[in-house]
Amino acid sequence: MIPNEALSGGKPELLTTDAISERVMAILEKHGADRSAIIAILGDIQAEFRYLPADAMKMVAERTGAALVDVYGAATFYRSFSLKPKGKHLVCACLGTACHVRGGPRVAEEFERQLGIRAGETTPDEELTLETVNCLGACALGPVVVIDGHYFSKVGRSKVKQLVDAARVGLDTVDAGQDERIFPIEVGCPKCNRGLMEKTFPIDGHPSIGVTALYGKRQGWLRLSSLYGSHKVLTEHEIPAGAVVDFSCPHCGAGLMDSWECPTCGAAMAQVTVHCGGTMRFCSRAGCANHMLDLE
Repeated sequence: MIPNEALSGGKPELLTTDAISERVMAILEKHGADRSAIIAILGDIQAEFRYLPADAMKMVAERTGAALVDVYGAATFYRSFSLKPKGKHLVCACLGTACHVRGGPRVAEEFERQLGIRAGETTPDEELTLETVNCLGACALGPVVVIDGHYFSKVGRSKVKQLVDAARVGLDTVDAGQDERIFPIEVGCPKCNRGLMEKTFPIDGHPSIGVTALYGKRQGWLRLSSLYGSHKVLTEHEIPAGAVVDFSCPHCGAGLMDSWECPTCGAAMAQVTVHCGGTMRFCSRAGCANHMLDLE
């Protein structure tokens, strides 16, 4: 029997090897056991089990024809993958230079104290995993903490218990119109400076951010919510989860792809300018909710 804690309520379930094989096989069939889709396959397995079981990676190698060492290489290269079970909720505290000088280490220590674990560990009830990173791309807002994809700025030690309690309840069931962590931004193209806001195509009750998306040989529009903290996306053409998309400006056609890599999945980030001063980057991998905001 193998423990799996990716089920309702965050409670671990004991799965047999056959049960794991059945779920992994369904994921492989979904992607056609395509060797070029290994990252997307591993992403779905990670989402299913909240880690990558050894037997699952062996199946991926066998069914796709890839070398097992290459599958393990991908599993250990991308930060979003884990070879050991993670908690239902992920707490990530930034220790980069800007956050460090503003008290980031003290915030991380307080999370360790409140959770009773060290960074890199998971609470005994398998609810929360605590990690630290060197940068989250929101230096002007430090100390920054990200919980399940939600950014919290200027976090002090006194706020840690509140965040831990909120994380246990769940931060993904939020009201975009009421949650103070979610706020609207207005962005434009960094090349031609024209606005990317689509007033006639609102999402979450606000103008959406409109860009051109290229996946494979299919090109079309893509709209993102302009509420920072909301991850709603609408596309002209269906884009499979895990696929990496190339973004460009719908006005001048210039590419929006940046040299930054997503700290979550390793894909390239797209960059747009924020009208109040600063930049916003968002991951080019479909299904990855990573945003990075740096306000001047």
